[in-house]
Amino acid sequence: MLQLILINNGKDTEILVDKLNSLNEVNVLRIVSKPNDLKDKSINVKEVDIIFSMIKVKEIEKKFNISIDNIEVVGPKVMELIISLIDKEEDLLKKYKYSQKELETILDSTHDAMIAINQEKRITLINSAAIELLGEGVEYINKSIKEVVPNTKLDKVLKTGEKDLNQLQSIGDKTIITNRVPVKDELGGVVAAAAVFRDITEVQKLAAELTNLKEIRGMLEAIINSTQDAISVVDQEGKGILINPAYTRITGLTEEDIIGNPATVDIAEGQSMHMQVLETKEPVSGIHMKVGPKSKDVIVNVSPIMVNGTLKGSVGVIHDVSEIRKLNEELSEAKRMIRNLKAKYTFEDIIANTPQMLSAINQAKKVAATPATVILRGESGTGKELFAHAIHNASKRRNEEFVRVNCPAIADSLLESELFGYEEGAFTGAKKGGKIGLFEEADGGTIFLDEIGKLSFNLQAKLLRVLQEKEITRVGGTEPIDIDVRVIVATNSNLEQAVEEGTFRKDLYYRLNVVPIFIPSLRQRKEDISKLVDSLLRKFNQEYGRTIKDISFKALDKLVEYDWPGNVRELENVIGRAMINVGLDNDLIKAEHLPQLQNKNQKDNQLEVENINSKEVDLEDKTLKEIINKAEKKAIINALKKTKGNRTKAAKKLDISVRSLYYKLDKFNLK
Repeated sequence: MLQLILINNGKDTEILVDKLNSLNEVNVLRIVSKPNDLKDKSINVKEVDIIFSMIKVKEIEKKFNISIDNIEVVGPKVMELIISLIDKEEDLLKKYKYSQKELETILDSTHDAMIAINQEKRITLINSAAIELLGEGVEYINKSIKEVVPNTKLDKVLKTGEKDLNQLQSIGDKTIITNRVPVKDELGGVVAAAAVFRDITEVQKLAAELTNLKEIRGMLEAIINSTQDAISVVDQEGKGILINPAYTRITGLTEEDIIGNPATVDIAEGQSMHMQVLETKEPVSGIHMKVGPKSKDVIVNVSPIMVNGTLKGSVGVIHDVSEIRKLNEELSEAKRMIRNLKAKYTFEDIIANTPQMLSAINQAKKVAATPATVILRGESGTGKELFAHAIHNASKRRNEEFVRVNCPAIADSLLESELFGYEEGAFTGAKKGGKIGLFEEADGGTIFLDEIGKLSFNLQAKLLRVLQEKEITRVGGTEPIDIDVRVIVATNSNLEQAVEEGTFRKDLYYRLNVVPIFIPSLRQRKEDISKLVDSLLRKFNQEYGRTIKDISFKALDKLVEYDWPGNVRELENVIGRAMINVGLDNDLIKAEHLPQLQNKNQKDNQLEVENINSKEVDLEDKTLKEIINKAEKKAIINALKKTKGNRTKAAKKLDISVRSLYYKLDKFNLK
């Protein structure tokens, strides 16, 4: 540091003092008013570097007897020059400070962090982004870079003078990407090194999330493309943006036909549900439509696509109606096959359209919910056992045992021990330890006694005790056994007549007849024949490995005209035989495939019609078929005349079904 003494020589000296005091490297020791003051003992002239004075050096030494060797004495001209230089330095310093401030503002405004070090590997520059990343509240300037960033590579760049670009680096729990570059002077020498870096921790997280989103999208596309349901998606303007292969398979339309086109492009019949949903923002389901160039019959479900409360489009799922029908048939068949073997059927298995049958089903459903004893009455083959299964499966006992007993199939001598069990030694051949009976086996569940009218008088008494006392006694035993059994019985006998004749106990009749359900015969519900045939076709297709699809109208008419004394069981036998008669290359049952069906009085009635009209029939040159047709036509005309054109009454008068009458009207061109 320079040591100065100024000899006061007026205004210039004062200005110079102000200038010199602003310099860090200058120390003004004393300002004296005249050279003689230099003799002041407090001043060590030997420590002085420069004296500012108007007096020449030799005169100072001579006049004041002071040795000022090695001390520069500066006169007014030099003083003026120094003042000028100091002024210029101040201007340059101001400009430098302004530029430095401007640079700092620019560096602090950038998102990228920056650090620079000098040759001593100390930090000379750091911006706000770098401070925020490294941690605030620390003075970084002039600190060793290794102290701030232990894994830095700036020192290597300083040493080699080579750039180090796009490098990943960790700083604490953060990951950065950095560019490191050397700073060189005019001669190419490395004088500093700088690093520009950015925190990419969030970017990496976003990249991972983006990767996950891509994977999720790929998975969703794979799921959508693999589903068997046809899917179509439109944007908020109703233009197609996505379909899957199932959509193309069902509708026959490709992506070229759909993507970018209006939602109405696939409609063959009906209104676009996509457009309706976009307008109302409400989902729709179960809409029947026809789509595609082949007018495919489909069921459509469409829902809006809402993102953060904003409508972005709609998605539709299309189901092929023909496939749904097929699946329903297969499901129904599967249910029948896998259902519990002890109670195989439910009310869904009972086919009914006629009022009599529907009434029987409704009555059975109501009684199923109660523990009441039920008696099922009807002709053989009407489906009494089917009703018994359904009542059990609709009751609270559905998960318990269902025991079936065909009373006439077991000899009277054995039936008692089968129903009530026996004790050890009760009779010759009895099992050691005895045996429980069917009533005990059905405890908690249901027992179905078929053909109850054939039960012996002795067993009727025992059954009455079961119903009254809720207990049984084994054969050879004395101790009563409590049981909880729901009893369902069935008969095709006239129990009232049996009571009058004394073959059936009157008290048991009234105990059983709590809830009688009468099941109509097939001739009383011929309207059900068509559906019964469809059900039997599905059943026998499974059993026989066939693919019979339908039955012809003429064959169905023959079935309807027949009175079915054997009821549904007989119909089942007829359809089974007909399917055997159908060739393997045919899928339709025709009239010629059916066995001969003729009602008992049908032949006599036909002859009667012919006799009534024989006088009006010309027998000459006529075949038997022509004669019968002419008589049949005449009989139909007469019946219509008598009933004033009422076809239902006419059919009843002719003892044929309404459907058969319509067929014959068409046959004889009488419509």
